[in-house]
Amino acid sequence: MRRLLDKFKYHGLFIKMFIVTVVSIISVSLFTSLVTIQMSERLFMNTFSITNSKIISQIQANFESFNYSIVTASNNVLQNGTIKEFLTNPDMDTLSTVRSHYEASQQMKRIQSNVAAYPVTITISGMNRKSHSTDSYYWPSSLEKLRNSMLTVNTLVAPKRLIYQLDKESITNSSEADPVIVASRALMERTSGNPYGVLYFAIRESDFKRFFTNFTSDGNDVIILDRSGNVVSSNRHELIGEEAHDLLGYAKEIEQKKINVKDVSVMGKNRLVLSEYLPTYDFYLVNLIDKQMVLSQMVDVKRVALICMAIVFVALLIVFLISRRLTKSLTLLARQMSGITENNFDNYITVTGSYEIKELGHAYNYMLDELNDYIKKLIQTQKDQRNAELSALQMQINPHFLYNTLASVKILVQQGNKEKAAATINSLISLLQNTVSNISETITVEQELVNLRNYVFINHVRYGEQIKVDYFVAEDCLSYHVPKLIIQPFIENAFFHAFHERNEGYIYVLVSREANALVCEVIDNGIGMKGFDNGNNSQSSVSSSRFFSGIGIRNVHDRVALLYGEEYGVTIVSNIDEGTRVKIKLPLLHT
Repeated sequence: MRRLLDKFKYHGLFIKMFIVTVVSIISVSLFTSLVTIQMSERLFMNTFSITNSKIISQIQANFESFNYSIVTASNNVLQNGTIKEFLTNPDMDTLSTVRSHYEASQQMKRIQSNVAAYPVTITISGMNRKSHSTDSYYWPSSLEKLRNSMLTVNTLVAPKRLIYQLDKESITNSSEADPVIVASRALMERTSGNPYGVLYFAIRESDFKRFFTNFTSDGNDVIILDRSGNVVSSNRHELIGEEAHDLLGYAKEIEQKKINVKDVSVMGKNRLVLSEYLPTYDFYLVNLIDKQMVLSQMVDVKRVALICMAIVFVALLIVFLISRRLTKSLTLLARQMSGITENNFDNYITVTGSYEIKELGHAYNYMLDELNDYIKKLIQTQKDQRNAELSALQMQINPHFLYNTLASVKILVQQGNKEKAAATINSLISLLQNTVSNISETITVEQELVNLRNYVFINHVRYGEQIKVDYFVAEDCLSYHVPKLIIQPFIENAFFHAFHERNEGYIYVLVSREANALVCEVIDNGIGMKGFDNGNNSQSSVSSSRFFSGIGIRNVHDRVALLYGEEYGVTIVSNIDEGTRVKIKLPLLHT
């Protein structure tokens, strides 16, 4: 388990990159597929309404051609005197009756030629109860029933119109039954306007729907509705005679609002509805499209899914190889750099990988060179110190600071942020360059502020910028000298101890003159401490405080006291939940 965690530690960047890439590629593939399907659907909607509108126009033309033949034949019947006499004169004797029937049948055969292109049966029925049919094989079943049927009643209600109706009596429960559609018209006297008979044109529904069946297919249905919402004809035989009021409502809405197509849920499916009103028939021609079926034929979802899966697999394979190659050198770099945590400053790394990794490796090796040079100078300085105790205290501050700084750099490198890594290394190098020198020397306040900003920058990169740091330095104090890294331990302590229970806060660095002394203060609004209030000055000494348990921070006071005397040093004022104020008192030094 430990070895597995170690592997994850060094390969964490690769694993995270790969997981993010996998999720991203899959998301993009799914999103692209959905967008493609939606675009195909929109394209289908745009082109469908245009194409099917032309189809409806063609169907309408077929109906108009049929109606023209019916109208022509009906006008010929109205103008035919022989037929009128047949339907108005009573029977006188057998010979006259036979002659009347014969002459009427001859006229009906001649008129039948007007509708010869269509399988239509013409039937006439007079008020004198005489009737004649060109073909009574399939309609009507009974002339007596015909005279009393709703077909005749509706015709006489509007005697001047040619009315198309579905003969509901021709509908049976048998699936093989062929309903009949009837066009009827009243025969009236020209002068008085009184009806003397009714003219019927009967056509089987199977023949009637030939006007539009060539334009239908699976999922593409045509339904003819009358004004009451009854299905008069359709390529779907089971619907004939059924009531479809919801479909009639959509058809009327399309007619009134002049819209091309309507996307609705009808007959248990999501369908596209087109409609055209046929005024000569008083019918609604409705075109129903099964949206799901058409789109499934238009877009092969399974094939799209397989292609997307293949693309995702290839993309992931490529990403795996590239990511592994890029992170392999970074993983090796992180492993080699981790050796510095054991104070192994000779742990130079082998520079390999991409340009950025090589630059990072060179910078790291350069940092080790600088660090080793600094350590050598520090050791030499220790030998030259006049006071062994003072030298020891100074030695405790600088290596501790370097250790914490290098730990920050290591974490930053492990995060793989190239730009910030370079900036942080530059800050560290600048920090080292300003500190690697004679340990007994001092630096100006201005130089110390540069070092502090570099240190704060490194901590902001590592932990974020929730803890703000501001500097308030009097201009007349910039040229005074202070011991190196005299303020940094308190900044470090505030970062890592004052805010361990809070996510944000501030730290102020103040430098000013106070009588004949230089005062450096570090103020934070952290969690504070007990026993360091203004009214308990005996507790404000740093020598016995657990707050200064770190070697570097604890020895600042002793270092200042040894260098400049007991009147100088560090004092603390702090209260719980009110923050901490650290005050460093130093002499005014110009060199």
